[in-house]
Amino acid sequence: METSDRELRKELDATLQARRELGEEYDSALIDSFLEKVEHRVDETIDRRVRRGLAEQQVVVARGAAPRGPRGHGSTWLHQYSFALISLVLAIPLSAIASTQAGTTGLIVAWAGIVGVNVAARGFSPSAPAGSARSRD
Repeated sequence: METSDRELRKELDATLQARRELGEEYDSALIDSFLEKVEHRVDETIDRRVRRGLAEQQVVVARGAAPRGPRGHGSTWLHQYSFALISLVLAIPLSAIASTQAGTTGLIVAWAGIVGVNVAARGFSPSAPAGSARSRD
């Protein structure tokens, strides 16, 4: 687990502990605070990936090859990772809510839904392998 992931996990644990201590009337403020931290983390991750993608494009151009366009195969990684990243970001508050409201069962149901949505999205991806739902159309 990456250091920043551990830090985010600690923040979630601290937020949940604060909720237990302060009560439900502070839920909104605690959730807003935690989501700001998550949003900051997502922004940093996206910025890093965009910079890496731009650097890769510059290397391709410097070597004299044509860069991949926004509708070509080069953009599929962006869609795949973006969807996965967004679903993971949303999974954090969903997990917290599900486990707080319904315990382990709620957490399992929430994650089953998250996995199901990602599997379904992968099946409809333009770059999905032959035999997937997309290629049968």
